[in-house]
Parts: sequence; C-alpha cells; structure tokens
Amino acid sequence: ITPSDQTPSSVLSLSALDSQLFLRFTIEYLLVYPPPVSDPDYSLSARLKSALSRALVSYFPFSGRVRERPDGCGGGGLEVNCRGQGALFLEAVSDVLTCLDFQKPPRHVTSWRKLLSLHVIDVLAGAPPLVVQLTWLRDGGAALAVGVNHCVSDGIGSAEFLALFAELSKDSLSQTESRRKHLWDRQLLMPSPAGGSLSHPEFNRVPDLCGFVNRFNAERLVPTSVVFERQKLNELKKLTGEFNSKLTSFEVLSAHVWRSWARSLNLPSNQILKLLFSINIRDRVKPSLPSGYYGNAFVVGCAQTTVKDLTEKGLSHATMLVKQAKERVGDDYVRSVVEAVSKERASPDSVGVLILSQWSRLGLEKLDFGFGKPIHIGSVCCDRYCLLLPVPERSDAVKVMVAVPSSAVDTYENLVLSPNA
Repeated sequence: ITPSDQTPSSVLSLSALDSQLFLRFTIEYLLVYPPPVSDPDYSLSARLKSALSRALVSYFPFSGRVRERPDGCGGGGLEVNCRGQGALFLEAVSDVLTCLDFQKPPRHVTSWRKLLSLHVIDVLAGAPPLVVQLTWLRDGGAALAVGVNHCVSDGIGSAEFLALFAELSKDSLSQTESRRKHLWDRQLLMPSPAGGSLSHPEFNRVPDLCGFVNRFNAERLVPTSVVFERQKLNELKKLTGEFNSKLTSFEVLSAHVWRSWARSLNLPSNQILKLLFSINIRDRVKPSLPSGYYGNAFVVGCAQTTVKDLTEKGLSHATMLVKQAKERVGDDYVRSVVEAVSKERASPDSVGVLILSQWSRLGLEKLDFGFGKPIHIGSVCCDRYCLLLPVPERSDAVKVMVAVPSSAVDTYENLVLSPNA
C-alpha cells in the first residue's frame, strides 16, 4: 500500500536513540474485535487499505526502507530511504480461532504468530518497516495485527500513527489529517558534546552465576496473564507502608511482578538482577520535544539489586529502586545515554534481566477502525518481556502478560496473585 498522495522523495536520518542495536525489532500490536451484530462487513478491508494509504501521506517514512548510513558516520547510524515504496497489507481467514480464544493467554508463545505472518526479523534486509494484517476469525470477529519497526518509532509514536489510521478508517473527511501533529525532527536527539559521563547500570554487564541466559533459551516458556483491578493495585500500595502516598501504580506493580518473577526462578542469592523499563523523555529533556514527535523518545530505566535483597527486603525496597531509577533521568542523563549509544554502541545485556514495557497508557483500547472497540489488546507473540496492557471496558485495570520458564510458572502465578505471600 503506497501513500495516496505525493510524498517527499528524500533520505531521512534516524537519531542515535533510533539506531540502537537492541531496537532493530518490530513492535507487534494485536487488536481483536467482536463479531458485528449484523453480517460481517467485508468492505472494511477496502476501507482499511484506503485509510492506510492516506495515513502514509503524513507518516511517509513508514512506507520507506531502513538502511545503514552509507558513510558510516554516527557509529552505526541508520536512515530511511523514502521513495514511497509502501507498507504491506495482508488479509487472511482463520478457520480455527474465535474471539473466545483471546480471553486467556495463548498455549505457546508463538500460538498467534500467523496473525502477523510476515515477521520482520531484519528491517535492514529491505523489509517494509510497517506491516498490517487483517484476519477474519471463525465466529465473524476480526484480528488486526500491526507491526511497526522499533527503529522508526517508539510505542507512543506508533500509537499516535494507529490513532490516525483508525480515524481515517471511519472518517472520509480530510480535516482528520490536519488535526494531528506528526514530526520527524530526529536531529533533536543527535549526540552533542556532553559534560561528564554518567553511570548507566542498564548497559553494565553482570556475571551469569546460574546459566541464566541458557535457561531462558533452552526451557519452554509458558505465557501467563493476570489482571490487576484498582482494588488490587491499592492493596499493593498499602503493602509498601509509609511510601504509598508518593508511589504510582506503575512503580508498585512493576516491583511486585519483578519480585514474583525473581522468587519463582529459584536463583542463587548473590545473582544480580535488573528490571529494565522505558522512560518517556519527551518532557525530561530541555527544551521538551515538540508535540507529535514520533521517534524513539525514551531511555531505559534500570532497577538493580541482588536476588537476596529483592526477595527478602520486601515490596517497598523493590518499589523504591524502581522509583529511584525513574528519578535519575533528566536532561543530562538523556544526553549521556545518547553519547553512550552513539560512540560506544552501548546496549543492554540479557543476564539477570526482566524487561517490562507499559502499553496500558497508549490508548490502544480506544482504537476503533470501524469494528467497534477491541475486546483484546496485546502482542502477537507472548515473550519473556513483560507487557502491562489495558483491559477493555475497565480503565483502571492493568493486565500483566509475560512468558515464564515452565519449571517456574506455577510458583510465579501463585506469587503474583498473592502479594502477601
């Protein structure tokens, strides 16, 4: 699907943050919609293609192709060659899956892989950075899967693109395009001479005392899904004691999930563990990034401690580690990260690491492409990365999805459901 109107023919540089080695994968959103009250409206397919074509006028780099900068400047920097090459749209029919299948986690991490059947492993090999697949389900419902390569946009940016795509699917008026801002401006996060170099625990290597990486590669991972209602989140805050008035739901819930995960894995007490999570920097840099900036505008927050302290010191200790990791991030810190990833090609390690990503604040539960609102929001594949997801019709609830080694899954589920244990 190519842009519906003429777009600039140009080569656009990606920022140092966009070009990070660990962002060369695809964010794969999965939205499931219920069967319509009347017969399925198969004309929706044509409407989606038309809306995608129009959305690509504003977001024309999504229809370009990513490549390494030929001059090699910027330490492995990337750029987008914009020639209107287009995004990929697939349509499929499943004679197996129904909407009910998404009320529980998938049996295997890749059970829903075919709902986005082009899995872009290497965007630098010429694959499109944007892939959309509409799958009609056996009961007349629909699954819409959207893959956006992470090096061209972060979660906030890709969610803004999806919001425009959804509006255009329902609204033929061109005012929709002009209401939303969408800014490239990647030069705002290019390296600049920084003062002193700051410490970045997210990039430091720690010893693997227990075959951590091998275990996650060798052992079967089991998808899990747990919903935390407002009352459960408030109970978690109370468990932290004196700090509860200063803490966010994210800080407490992520700390609780991290502790439950660590306790279930039965690791040696001196193994160092890290919780890595993205911190939006749009308002943390000076000057703030402009509204509508859709590039990667986050750095990785890192809470770090030993298995012994994480499991024995209680929820309040883990929560304060998360809070302190967030508070560390200001303008100087961000500029220092930009320097580190640009000059040293610094990248997080996977030893002792749980990566957590918050999708619950992206507005995905509001995305109506003409099917109504989604009844399930998640990722195409469940991973060892933990996702915090919105719960349709329950704005104050959060769903936690993560794949856990099979030997630990029962213990993890018991612990995550029993904060007092």
